[in-house]
Amino acid sequence: MGLLQRWYVLRSKPQKEDVLCMEVSVRGHEVYYPYLKVQPVNPRSKCKRPFFPGYLFVHVDLDEVGLSTFRWMPYSIGLVCFGGEPAIMHEALIHSINQRVEKLNKEGFPQKSAFQRGDPVRIREGPFVGYEGIFDATISAGDRVKVLLELLSGKHARLELGASTLELL
Repeated sequence: MGLLQRWYVLRSKPQKEDVLCMEVSVRGHEVYYPYLKVQPVNPRSKCKRPFFPGYLFVHVDLDEVGLSTFRWMPYSIGLVCFGGEPAIMHEALIHSINQRVEKLNKEGFPQKSAFQRGDPVRIREGPFVGYEGIFDATISAGDRVKVLLELLSGKHARLELGASTLELL
């Protein structure tokens, strides 16, 4: 292993974090894939949800491994770069993320929405503040929700919003 190992951000193809993590590990590189343990309604659904969908972290010496290793790896989009230079993550930030994820997985987090399909709701913040609608569905373990807003024509427009922006009527 090289002396200049650093943490880098690796992008995965959509919903391929698990297999990309295995691919990186099989090639002998240290990888960190932060995920939250969830209990899906459908028992055949995944039991973990990426903390950062589409992103993993790799700890390597890029001078030794080469940038193209991750660009051409199956299920990978490549390292996150700014101005052509790979973005470096500080060890302290990786440690902080790991602590947060472990705490959430240990203590749990709200996975069910406070709203039920058909509930009348009001939007409390954002560009649609004050509008009333009908709760439709929860997306991504309660972080995001779908709401139907009635338009002047009597038709409904479906919006995706943060769950915290709603209140029951």
